[in-house]
Amino acid sequence: MKRRHGFLAAFLAALLVAPSLLPEFYVTLLNYIGLYALVALGLVLLTGVGGLTSFGQAAFVGLGGYTTAYLTTATDLPALLAPFGHLPWVALVIGLILTAVVALLLGALTLRLSGHYLPLGTIAWGISLYFLFGNLDFLGGHTGVTGIQVLEIFGTEVKDGREFFYLIWTVLLGAIWLTSNLLDSRDGRAIRALKG
Repeated sequence: MKRRHGFLAAFLAALLVAPSLLPEFYVTLLNYIGLYALVALGLVLLTGVGGLTSFGQAAFVGLGGYTTAYLTTATDLPALLAPFGHLPWVALVIGLILTAVVALLLGALTLRLSGHYLPLGTIAWGISLYFLFGNLDFLGGHTGVTGIQVLEIFGTEVKDGREFFYLIWTVLLGAIWLTSNLLDSRDGRAIRALKG
């Protein structure tokens, strides 16, 4: 146990000093690793622990990302969404809520499938949403959304890869901690039991 805490302390210390010691390329690489690890954590919880096969994970990541980017950059939002325009943190919450609602709807349809039809259904949703996002002009097509404003945390602008590094890894470590606590809870035991 002592060795495990020592390893964790060394890892956290390395994360703290990495942006100031490493060249920009490696900081950007670590940022991508942190972002992809966050996505993979959800996939591990669903597929690895729960035993449900899903190949549509990227579609939900895209839905949340595009929703947040669109609400942050759009100038002609509907009256219902206009008060939330150009507020990245509020747009992120709306993006997460929309993604959860779509996931519930698609899950209700897809989980009726069984056998090899279930993974094929998730592949179909993933591919269809990929082509949908890529062909919508107001989302920038396959190029993506441009003109996203600088993110602010407590009045401090986060505009550099070295500054994003700390945000990404703080969110990732928090998500790992929450996932670990979830798996040790009663609901976590239910998730583990899904395999059986």
